[in-house]
Amino acid sequence: MMNKEQKKKYISEIKDSINANDSVLVTHYQGLTVNQLDELRTEMRKHGIIFKITNNRITKLALKDTKCKDITDLFSGPTAVALSKDAITSSKILLKFSKDNQNLKILGGFMGKEVLKLEDVLKIATLPTLNEVRVKITTILQSPARKLVSILLAPCLKIAILAFKKSKQST
Repeated sequence: MMNKEQKKKYISEIKDSINANDSVLVTHYQGLTVNQLDELRTEMRKHGIIFKITNNRITKLALKDTKCKDITDLFSGPTAVALSKDAITSSKILLKFSKDNQNLKILGGFMGKEVLKLEDVLKIATLPTLNEVRVKITTILQSPARKLVSILLAPCLKIAILAFKKSKQST
């Protein structure tokens, strides 16, 4: 049982965490073992995501003064939240984990200024991550340069091949 000071500290921590992150994804974790929760937390931590089991009543109080006040109805039962700056990565990890462990249920969440339903989280999980987009853009930008270099080098290469063949014939 938390005393008044602990509750104030918990509310302050929740508010700070929500304000510091762009997305909040809410889940039910009933039926997961401690080892499964640790495995999920470890995977989340690798990507800078906080996965935290919540005290629903106090969390609802904390949410009242934040951008996420519209998701308080998701906080009933054994609830945990994933707080991150990257909703795509956190939704991908949660979705993958929930496929392997049916006891983890994704309920919805909040991203930017939008309330997310389960369907929205599932759609977000299919999007490419920021790093994947960067790789694709870099590849697209490099492609014309590679083609240009190969076009410019083609005549030189042909001359070199002809010269090589001529030198072989003369000997």
